[in-house]
Order: sequence, then C-alpha cells, then structure tokens
Amino acid sequence: MTTNRPERIAELIHGELARILREEVSDPRISGLSITDVKVTPDLKLARVWLVPLGGDGDVKEIFKGLTRATGFIRTRLGQNLRLRFTPDLEFRQDKGIDDAVRVTSLLSSISTSEPAEE
Repeated sequence: MTTNRPERIAELIHGELARILREEVSDPRISGLSITDVKVTPDLKLARVWLVPLGGDGDVKEIFKGLTRATGFIRTRLGQNLRLRFTPDLEFRQDKGIDDAVRVTSLLSSISTSEPAEE
C-alpha cells in the first residue's frame, strides 16, 4: 500500500517553516530566505529543506551557520505548532537549481544574439 503521508508532512513543514523563519527567528543572517522544496523520508524522521537567498545575494556560508545555530529552536517550534508524534530532524541544503536555470538562460540568450542573421 502506497501512502502519501511524507508528502503531506512535507507540505505542512514547508508552510510552517516559512512562517517561523519569517516571523520568529531573529538572526539577521537568515532573513530573506525562500524555501524551494521540502522532502520527508518515508520513515518521517528526516526533512530535507532546500533554500535559496532571496534576490540571489547573501553569503551562503553565513546563512547556513545561522540556520545550524537556530535548528534546535526551529525544530522545537515545528513540533509545538504541527503537533506531530515525532518531529523530523532538519537538514538544510542550498538549492542550486535556480542558479543553474539562470546560467542556462543567459547562455541561450548569448547564443541567440551571436548567430548571424539569415538572408
């Protein structure tokens, strides 16, 4: 029997985590983040969270240092607000997909502008 519980939990975590980062975490290093995806393992013990700095700026190392420092607080607030039997561990990752998409788009536009006009 296939269940979609991990996906439902991931959606809950995504929404609540965005709210916690926006409203409750006061560390200036982690302001201006966007959560691009959340995946929860089938055993519901680990949530992988993909993040990207808004505007594409910010020192990624400092952002992740701030996230590492705030993980305990964030996980506690998630557990209190979502009322899950077990609050998954959080693993934060940088989403590089947006950077790759921007790079590919710029490469494609440079190719299209450098082609000679057809007669």
